[in-house]
Amino acid sequence: MDIEQLEAIDVHVHVEIDTHGHLSLPDEFVEAASEHFGADAKRPTLDEIAEYYRQRRLAAVVFSVDIEYFSGHPALSNEEIAEGAAKHPDVLIPFASIDPHKGRVGARRLRRLVEDHGVRGLKFHPSIQDFAPNDGTADALLEVAQEYGIPALFHTGQTGIGANMRGGGGIRLGLSNPILLDDVAVKFPDLTIIMAHPSFPWQDEALAVATHKPNVYIDLSGWSPKYFPPQLVRYANSLLQDKVLFGSDYPLITPGRWLADFEKLDMKPQVRPKILKDNAVRVLKLEDKA
Repeated sequence: MDIEQLEAIDVHVHVEIDTHGHLSLPDEFVEAASEHFGADAKRPTLDEIAEYYRQRRLAAVVFSVDIEYFSGHPALSNEEIAEGAAKHPDVLIPFASIDPHKGRVGARRLRRLVEDHGVRGLKFHPSIQDFAPNDGTADALLEVAQEYGIPALFHTGQTGIGANMRGGGGIRLGLSNPILLDDVAVKFPDLTIIMAHPSFPWQDEALAVATHKPNVYIDLSGWSPKYFPPQLVRYANSLLQDKVLFGSDYPLITPGRWLADFEKLDMKPQVRPKILKDNAVRVLKLEDKA
């Protein structure tokens, strides 16, 4: 990966379909999320994602979400995503997703994914994986992530998945309150934790955790920057300028739309490159892989 040639690094890109046409989520959740975001229902393949990002001189952290315990829906293959990313090392960075209810079996699998498949991080979505980050369910996975020095990316805040479905599709929003990650940061002080999204309605909690715990970061995916809460912009421009990362939530939000709206934010010139690329290079340890 030629970091110098990249305009930005998008740390939040979903792989939602595999080479066999299987979706990462049940159809009803995909449809509800697309309607919530006003997004095109098309789901690009990993090769299509790579080409899309390459044309724009962007890199992408790619992952699916394993919700097998909660939904019974088979997860996409982490191995296939990692192997697909290895075909496009100039633009793709693979993360794994393992349902935390798989416990020690999942932890052993994560070790293999890191050692044999080059996985560079771990993705969680507490609300749709039906666990609280601080209840111990994910500890076996987090121990491995801390040992290998790979970041754990946690969805925080409200989720468009399940929105307007009966009972919200059974999804509990409170599991994604970012204050729960404060306990995780204490228990795993050497684990890099990334809180995904502006954490509506708990933005202040997320800012408090990120300013207090040196191992906790925020990605800005899932919202157009024009809708960012003012306190998030203020902190990103000052105290958290070294701890905030660009993320889009593609394909639900395109990086083009996100970047165009980010350009209009009143951000300090020296802060912009940190958010768009420099912070991600450091957090993902890409300098070691250049």
